[in-house]
Amino acid sequence: MNGWAPDSTVVSNVEITAASVQRGDIIQLGGQPCRVADLFQLPQGAKQFESGELLTVHARTRLAAVRVLRSR
Repeated sequence: MNGWAPDSTVVSNVEITAASVQRGDIIQLGGQPCRVADLFQLPQGAKQFESGELLTVHARTRLAAVRVLRSR
């Protein structure tokens, strides 16, 4: 589902993997929304990202996230 906000910000629900996760994506961990602040590459295609929590995402991991896109 995509949404539109009056300040020209587009919000989209996306499925993310280790290959597609981006800084700024918002995921829910334990019911709390966490924004991806930084990404670290690990062996076998895994990534670790820091959003107040540390989470390792392996190549086959699939997560639902909210991605905010600003229109220009």
